[in-house]
Parts: sequence; C-alpha cells; structure tokens
Amino acid sequence: MNTKYEIRMAAKGFVKENIKRVILYLIFCCIFGVLFILQSVQAEVVLYGAEVCAFLGIIFMADAFYKACKKHLRLTELKNQITFNLENLPECTSLMESDYQNLLRELFTEMKKQESAFLAESKDMVDYYTLWAHQIKTPITAMSLILQAEKGDTSTQMKLELFKIEKYVEMVLQYLRMGSMSSDLVLAEYDLGKIVKQAVKKYATVFIYNKITLQMQDINVNVLTDEKWLSFVLEQILSNALKYTKRGTINIYMAQNAEKTLVIEDNGIGISGEDLPRVFEQGFTGYNGRMDKKASGLGLYLCKKVMDNLSHRIRIESEEGKGTKVFLELYMKRMDPE
Repeated sequence: MNTKYEIRMAAKGFVKENIKRVILYLIFCCIFGVLFILQSVQAEVVLYGAEVCAFLGIIFMADAFYKACKKHLRLTELKNQITFNLENLPECTSLMESDYQNLLRELFTEMKKQESAFLAESKDMVDYYTLWAHQIKTPITAMSLILQAEKGDTSTQMKLELFKIEKYVEMVLQYLRMGSMSSDLVLAEYDLGKIVKQAVKKYATVFIYNKITLQMQDINVNVLTDEKWLSFVLEQILSNALKYTKRGTINIYMAQNAEKTLVIEDNGIGISGEDLPRVFEQGFTGYNGRMDKKASGLGLYLCKKVMDNLSHRIRIESEEGKGTKVFLELYMKRMDPE
C-alpha cells in the first residue's frame, strides 16, 4: 500500500466533506463581527474572540483529519487483503457509519452462505465428473483391446476415433485438476527431448494414418518444469497441429535466437489475423474452429493456464493458409526442485 498516496486521497476527501462547514464558520464569524461592531464593541475584542475560535476550530479539524486519515488507511488495508474479518473495522463515530457497517456485515454473512453453497455444489460436480472420467476409461481400454485384434482400414479409423475420445477424457480430467494445480506440481530438471518424444509417440498412429511427415531436430536441453503438465501442453499443441494439417509436415525444433524456446510448426490452414489475439480465451474457437464444428475452445486456454502456472510462456504466430508456429518459452528462474 502506498501510504503517501492514501494520505493525499484522505486529505482530498476530508476537505471535500468539510468545506461547507468551514464556509459556514466564516459566514458566522462575519455575522457576529458585524453585530459586534454595530453594538460598538471594540475591534480588538472581536478580533481576539475570532482568533480563539479559529484556534479551537483548527485543533478540532486537525483531530478530525487525523481520525479520518487513520480510518481511511485501515479500510484501505482491509480492502487490499485477500480475506478479511469484519471485526477489524474501525470504530463507528456516527449513526450513519454504524448503519453502513451493520449493512456490510449482513451482506458479508449472506455472501459467505452463498459461497459455501457454491463450493459444496462445485465439489459435488467435480467429484462426479472425475468419477465419470475414470469410469469411462474402462470401456475405452476394453474397446482398444478388441480393436487390436481387428485388421483393415475401418479398424484403423475406429482406433483413431477411440484415441480422440481418450484424449478428450484426459482433457476433462486436467480441466478438473486445474483448480488444485499448485498442490500437484513437482518441479525438477527434465530432459526436454525425452518429454517431446513421449508426446510424439502417443500420436504416431495419427501421423501415419494422415500421412503427415514429422521433422524433429535433436533436442538436448534440460528444463526446470513439471513433466506431467508440460506433456499435457505438448500433446494439446500436437493435437491441434494434426487436426488442422490435412497434408504436410510438422516441425519440432529449438528456436535459435531465444533461450530454451521450443517451436512446434505446421503448414496447416493457419489462424486468421482477427482470431489470433483471442486464441487463448476460454471457449473461443475462431473461424476455423466453427467451420470444423469439433473445436471445444478449451485446448489452448488450458495450455495458457498451465504455462502461466509453470512460469513459462506460450505465444503463437500464424498466417491463414500458410501454417502456425507455437513457441513454448520454457526458461524460468532457478528454483530448488522438489
């Protein structure tokens, strides 16, 4: 909190609130001065009385300003706290302040009741969808085992569709875990090349079936990150690249002029200029997503949230009809890994 700034704000507010009182005091002084002069009272006596009243008035106003400034700083401190207790509010000095504080307490109590009800409902919903996501994995695994015994193009297509279902289920789980991500992080030094290869391996069937070429440079870089969450980001970026690249190549390499920046580049349909600034917004699908009718608008949103929580950065360069480059800036200040 900027104390000097808050004191200036308190002073402005105090002057604004009391300017009418000061003007009224001066008017009274003028009236009594005129009356005393008309009654032939000596000017020295009138002046002396005015000086005494002014002195007492200044003392009163200084005390009032001190109390107002102290109260303002206390309320500002409470406002800037993440959580606060209404019992720490300043002592009331008028009936109106007491009424406002009573109203505030009633609103605060009602807000807490609604917050508790909302958290209980949210917990029930998260528990249900988490259970559903884990249960749905059983039939997915069973269907995958059955399809392994089948041959032919139809079987391959069904395997790909089943793979997509599995990835959507994983996205739901990661979305549900996002709220408690900070308690799930395990930061350590990891081999980035190994993490990238694991992510690519999961999509090997999709690369082969769609006849998309993969060009990946040797990545000999260690990064301080969380392996599970970074893998999720890489898989989402690869999924998007494969979805919007019908024929062509996907390149994965380290940027030359940036420290620990991984680039995933495709020559797919790209992103329009007006959509590019909003691609990380929750639920935003853009023109291509609406044409595709399968985009959820969650993939890049979750990637941005994960990267922010990992103290990494993600940015995208794209041109419609020419492809997309996704930059994962994985540099972060050194921490003691868990």
